[in-house]
Amino acid sequence: MNQQLLNKIFITIGFLFIYRLLAYVPVPGVDTAVIAAFFDSHEADALGLYNMFSGNAVERLSIISLGIMPYITASIIMELLAATFPNLGQMKKERDGMVKYMQIIRYATIAITIVQAIGVSVGLQGMTGKDGGSAILVDHSTFLLVSVVSMLAGTMLLMWIGEQITQSGIGNGISLIIFAGIVSAIPSAISQAVTMINTGAMGFLTLIAILGLIFATVFIIIYVELGERRVPVTYAKKTMIQNQNKRVMNYIPIKVNLSGVIPVIFASAILMFPMTVLSASTNPYIQAITDLLNPNGYFFNILTFLFVVFFAYFYASIVFNAKDISENLKRQGGFIPGVRPGASTAEFLNETASRLTFTGAIYLGLVATVPFMIIKTMGVPFFFGGTAVLIVVQVALDTMRKIEAQIYMSRYQTLSAVGL
Repeated sequence: MNQQLLNKIFITIGFLFIYRLLAYVPVPGVDTAVIAAFFDSHEADALGLYNMFSGNAVERLSIISLGIMPYITASIIMELLAATFPNLGQMKKERDGMVKYMQIIRYATIAITIVQAIGVSVGLQGMTGKDGGSAILVDHSTFLLVSVVSMLAGTMLLMWIGEQITQSGIGNGISLIIFAGIVSAIPSAISQAVTMINTGAMGFLTLIAILGLIFATVFIIIYVELGERRVPVTYAKKTMIQNQNKRVMNYIPIKVNLSGVIPVIFASAILMFPMTVLSASTNPYIQAITDLLNPNGYFFNILTFLFVVFFAYFYASIVFNAKDISENLKRQGGFIPGVRPGASTAEFLNETASRLTFTGAIYLGLVATVPFMIIKTMGVPFFFGGTAVLIVVQVALDTMRKIEAQIYMSRYQTLSAVGL
């Protein structure tokens, strides 16, 4: 392993360590004991889901309580707009336009963060502890201003950390932040499970069943994520002679799950945004909507499934451009046996990708919903689902691939330097 790769790994670990330290910095003016007691009774509902994605920062009301979800929500909105308006889509493809595109996402993140921070701050004003003490220790107006500024600063800092990891470290910074948040909750989950077994709240066979479900989910995720359809490609004899000293790929790999972990993260962000904003309201109709969006209910899991399937198709259409692939293949003198070059090749690749995306979308939707529903049927009183396992496994696989790519790149550079 070369020094450059080690530096990238250390940079990534360093930024993730800073992220975990920020999770222990509370918003000024709150009684953390009251908030912690409140979250102890809401581990299995919507707050438990939100707390999981934030790395337990919500139960401490940290300055990064909102996590990276406002940034993801802004990215979703921009992706949808770019797919709808051609001018915005063209801006995204250009180098200078991409800078403006990312700047718009940052401004949208600020707006979304302010709205969510106001919702959380207003909701905390009515929260009291068991002894009747308020969760807020200062004047409500002052707290509203301080909390909004603190959470906005925390979210923007997380966004910056994610961008720095992507540019200077290893892997996708945003995905790694969510990964680190979920993994940080594993020790407390293990401790809670041991306590429940010792107190008789959960049977040993139930624990074995949960572990079996987790391992089965991990196996299915790895099996599907490594699966791909290899479309054979044939090159003209002239092209092969010209590239006889280079490796020419004789197939086009199309993954079963083209969109990766993004659809699950997008679906979670979309569903958590109204939960955060509406939780501050005391209106009975709005509270009914909030209860309807509770992760314990079937309606929430049905919405999750539908959103995951939608974003799987949407994101796959962005990352897989059959027209560009067919044009590049034609320029290189390659063709798919039995398929005419050009438009016919693009149509064939689109049909193949659509069939694979259907399978990948159903797989993502089932993994994101079924394990959680099975665990809830067992009566386990803490939040855990396939979404967490899916994100952890996929981010780990993606990071390993990028580390492997860096190792191969350094080997090629070494061989090139010595004239081989």
